[in-house]
Amino acid sequence: MPGLLRRLDNPYLLLVLTVLFWSGNWVIGRGIRGEVPPVALAFWRWVLAFLCVLPLAWPHRAAMLEALRQQPWRLIVMALLGITGYNTLTYIGLKHTTATNGVLLNSLIPVVIMALSWPVFRRRLSLRQWLGTAVSLVGVTVVVAHGELEYLLSLRINPGDLWILLSVFVWAAYTVLLQWRPVPLHPMALLGLLCGLGVIGLAPFYAWELAQGLRIHVSAGSIAAMFYTGVFPAFLGYVFWNRAVSRVGGATSGLFIHLMPVFTPLLAALFLGEAPRLYHFVGLALIVGGIMVCTLRTGRG
Repeated sequence: MPGLLRRLDNPYLLLVLTVLFWSGNWVIGRGIRGEVPPVALAFWRWVLAFLCVLPLAWPHRAAMLEALRQQPWRLIVMALLGITGYNTLTYIGLKHTTATNGVLLNSLIPVVIMALSWPVFRRRLSLRQWLGTAVSLVGVTVVVAHGELEYLLSLRINPGDLWILLSVFVWAAYTVLLQWRPVPLHPMALLGLLCGLGVIGLAPFYAWELAQGLRIHVSAGSIAAMFYTGVFPAFLGYVFWNRAVSRVGGATSGLFIHLMPVFTPLLAALFLGEAPRLYHFVGLALIVGGIMVCTLRTGRG
């Protein structure tokens, strides 16, 4: 059993599982946009995640209070970016834009992370990392363009795309700032603090949405969808992502976002009846190949 747990703790496996969970979040966010308003979905997602993490964070409550006392603004900014901001902006964008446009813009995250990492940490990418990034980005383009250049050129920017683009910069900033988190703080304590602060940040926006008359259409499907978003992409996804970023860095972790345009259509095929096409498999090969170029060690040292 300890050997199995060590294998499951591989940062690259954690990143793949995280992106798989997040891809499901995109399918659900698009699928229930008519039943659950975007801020309501984000709010209850993080309430559920907070309830999941609370038993694991509670033993570290003294350290949490001390971190909040010593570094309140750092924690608040991280919560507003990673919890309050990113998914709320994504859900708003998915009400107005197509999944193709959204995934294409979301795939800019690794580039934005690298762009933010350079001025903040003065980290330069090697030629091998630039090559792997380029190969992965080509794979992303093949997927979102359906293997046709004319399809890619026909894309148009709409307000939903702008919301998604804003969410890209918000998530990239959160990922970079993760490396400035309070080091002595236990990962579950950090996640508990961020979830709690993020829910507080969402509360006034949720109140405003309710005041506009936007309500959840309660059904078995909407409840199950909200449960999934709270437990898998929110709770487990953030635990896995934070763990992986702490071990391999933000730039390498960001490359795995390129898997989302592959996983998302596959999940849509499973749950929405959309059959995958040849370009999905071509894109998958390029994306995985690019990630391998960036992450595999050379064998020396």
